[in-house]
Amino acid sequence: QVQLQESGPGLVQPSQMLSLTCTVSGGSITASYYAWSWIRQPPGKGLEWMGTIAYDGSTYYSPSLKSRTSISWDTSKSQFSLHLSSVTPEDTAVYYCQASTYWGQGTQVTVSS
Repeated sequence: QVQLQESGPGLVQPSQMLSLTCTVSGGSITASYYAWSWIRQPPGKGLEWMGTIAYDGSTYYSPSLKSRTSISWDTSKSQFSLHLSSVTPEDTAVYYCQASTYWGQGTQVTVSS
């Protein structure tokens, strides 16, 4: 069974870069039947898909976040990462990594000075 675990800073200053990593276990990150996504949920709001990296390394981003978002991976470590630039307090959210029916537990990120 695939397990996902997010890691990264809980507090980021405005205008800085937010970087989170998802560690994958129990499955191959390059398996063709998985696509690895980042999803977030701001307080009081619904889930927002941010982007996906597919089994072949191709990436897809939400149009509203595309200019600030980058997803990369390190297959040797079975990890994929989210990079969100120029953050504002509106980027405060619980961030999840996800693939198929598998979700990480989520990590709270607060953008504040």
